[in-house]
Amino acid sequence: MRGVGVGSFKFKLVVYFLLLSLLPIAAAFWGFASVAGQSATRRVDSRLQAGLRASLAGYQEKVDAAQASAARLARNRAFQVELQRRDVAALTAALGKAANVYVVASGHALHVGRRPGLAAQRQVAVFTPTGLAGTVTAFVPFDAALVKSVRARSSLAGVDALVLVHGSRIVASSPNVAGRLPLGVGQTQTVTVSGTRYRALVGPPVGEISGVRFAVLSPQSLIDSANASSRNRLLLGLLASLALVSLVAFFEGRSIVRTLRGLGEAAHAIARGRLSERVPVRGKDEFALLGVAFNDMANQLQARLDDLEDERGRLRDAITRFGEALSASHDVEQLLRVIVEAAVEATGATSASLAAGSDEVVVNGDPTATGERLELPITAGHETFGTLTLVGAHFTAEQRMTASSLASHAAIALENARLHRIVERQALVDGLTGIANRRQCEEALISEIARADRLATPLTLVLADLDDFKAINDVHGHATGDDVLREFASVLRATVRDSDLAGRWGGEEFLLLLPGADGVGGAQLADRVRASLSERSFAGHAGVVVSVTCSFGVAQHTPGLNERELFAAADRALYRAKREGKNRVEMDTPVRSF
Repeated sequence: MRGVGVGSFKFKLVVYFLLLSLLPIAAAFWGFASVAGQSATRRVDSRLQAGLRASLAGYQEKVDAAQASAARLARNRAFQVELQRRDVAALTAALGKAANVYVVASGHALHVGRRPGLAAQRQVAVFTPTGLAGTVTAFVPFDAALVKSVRARSSLAGVDALVLVHGSRIVASSPNVAGRLPLGVGQTQTVTVSGTRYRALVGPPVGEISGVRFAVLSPQSLIDSANASSRNRLLLGLLASLALVSLVAFFEGRSIVRTLRGLGEAAHAIARGRLSERVPVRGKDEFALLGVAFNDMANQLQARLDDLEDERGRLRDAITRFGEALSASHDVEQLLRVIVEAAVEATGATSASLAAGSDEVVVNGDPTATGERLELPITAGHETFGTLTLVGAHFTAEQRMTASSLASHAAIALENARLHRIVERQALVDGLTGIANRRQCEEALISEIARADRLATPLTLVLADLDDFKAINDVHGHATGDDVLREFASVLRATVRDSDLAGRWGGEEFLLLLPGADGVGGAQLADRVRASLSERSFAGHAGVVVSVTCSFGVAQHTPGLNERELFAAADRALYRAKREGKNRVEMDTPVRSF
């Protein structure tokens, strides 16, 4: 009977140790396997993103070189004379020295050179003392040679492919990939092309032809292979750990069973897992010493369980923080806070601080703590986002690796936030003038009308249109026209209030949105802009001084009008200003004119 009990206790003790070790080891295996799989995919994604950026830069250099080639040819005096004379033989000889260039004479059906097919084109006008002589067009063909040249300067691995997509069809690639690639811009996804799975990233449209994009592909099989290898190594470590735990549990159980045979029911209770039970200690003999030792062992086991639970809690918190960081990847302030909190919880540091700028420091924990310092720069490419400093009593090698991994992930999240801010700004600002673009103007117009209706405050819309702007472009060139647009935008910025919105509606048409101003005030402001512009002059073609004027239409919002009706009212006033002589300000209701 006793022999059976001893054997049962030994068996249960071994099983208990196995179960106790299996849960954290299995959790660690699952967590590290997931992180390893995600890491392999992120490494490939980062490589694809870097390769795509380098490829787009290489393509832009090709286009810029074509633009420069066309410009040099257009400025050549001998070429200008040949084009003006319509000397086909001389033009053909001149084009023989410049690849991928063709010439069109102004006003004549004269075309010299090979016309491009699917290609990015850059056109330069050729001016002579008698006027426009024609145009020189340089082009970069969208073909395999372009893809191969661009890929050569990218950071893509040998297994990665750079492809050129028209619509969803692959028209050229290096190395060879054929088929269709139905994937949206900026999305990194796993797709199937001609029966082969790839990790793919498609860039924005390039050239003037709709639907032409560069994309980078990496075989998904290599990512799957790396993930499988990581899982196999982790599984082997798990099995070895379980075998070691089983061996240790067996010998420990046998030793305990031999020692506790005479201690009775109390020892059996502890052996069955009731860790709150303790062996009664009476006297000072060997059994008492054994009881004290056994109780100490039980206490240490309980402390170890508590430590394991704390470790699991820190792991859960670190994973939670990581998820929060991903969800807040566009909020830099929240990102910085999450980074330092996750670093403290994952490494057991006393304090953590992240210096993200000259006056932006995020601190978690005791800022006056002393001890071992661990400084980790947070960088992504050529961008530096600050330094993460951890202070603790001592950092193990594993904690250092964890901190380094957190710093790498923090750099990626901060880089994503930086790029997101750039994209947001570009989506709302006109690239030529630096003021609001049409999209921002439309959104602001809807928003301000709603606020004016809600608060019963005045709101005035002013439309401005540069007079005879097409003639400026035709006579003096688009460069002078661009100078005029930029200077007019500068006048608007210098005139309007901080609460007002100045934007470019399109072409030479501009919009002023004046919250809190009535129609008379809007007309007065428009007249100040008109007067300021009329005092300025510009250098045109051959040094000719160019004067520019502008006409304005003013409309005050009344309750019940929507944005289209308010815009139509200002447009009517602008049309009346044009019709009645230009260089003037007109209101929608013809009560007051300037």
